[in-house]
Amino acid sequence: MEIKEKLGTVEAILFASGEPIELYRLSEASGVDVGTLPSLIRLLNERYDDYGSGIIIKKLDSSYQMCTREEYAPQIRAALETKKNTPLSNAAMEVLTIIAYNQPVSKSFVENVRGVDSSSVVNNLVEKGLVEEAGRLDVPGRPIVYRTTPVFLRSFGLSSVSELPPIPGRETENCDTELLPEYAAEEEAAAAAAAETGTVTEDTASDAE
Repeated sequence: MEIKEKLGTVEAILFASGEPIELYRLSEASGVDVGTLPSLIRLLNERYDDYGSGIIIKKLDSSYQMCTREEYAPQIRAALETKKNTPLSNAAMEVLTIIAYNQPVSKSFVENVRGVDSSSVVNNLVEKGLVEEAGRLDVPGRPIVYRTTPVFLRSFGLSSVSELPPIPGRETENCDTELLPEYAAEEEAAAAAAAETGTVTEDTASDAE
């Protein structure tokens, strides 16, 4: 493997991970010898310096992580806050409604109700603090289930989910089993999983108007 390919491989792995990677894991994934990696990372950082890049690779004990430079923190914070406070799309409102009325539910439940992939929408709601993980189903694959958060209640002016308006023509308590009868057992397991989860995390509130 040529030096150019090694540099590209290591850089791609660190970028895709987004988290610290142990040196030995980075070596296994990249196919680059452990003893060679520090010099490659040093070369990458030198290139970033030469280009005036906003990226740097930091050594954290025996791990490495690709990070943004500290001097750009204000701009990054502003960009993330702007993204976080972006009004919800129609798709996000639809997914949030499904979760709110049937919680706790898995992504597969949401996708079966909507008929389209909803993974990115659910992740966006989690990022906004409107939805959080509520345990895992005791079924093959142990999928994560999701529920609404206090941020959701505060954003919509509710004291509890029991204050959600009823769905016309359908009792709120029965809407999950009526929509998807085959998911009844799954959602019972989800409820049990949610009961065993820890405390709810209070994220920074963002308006969902």
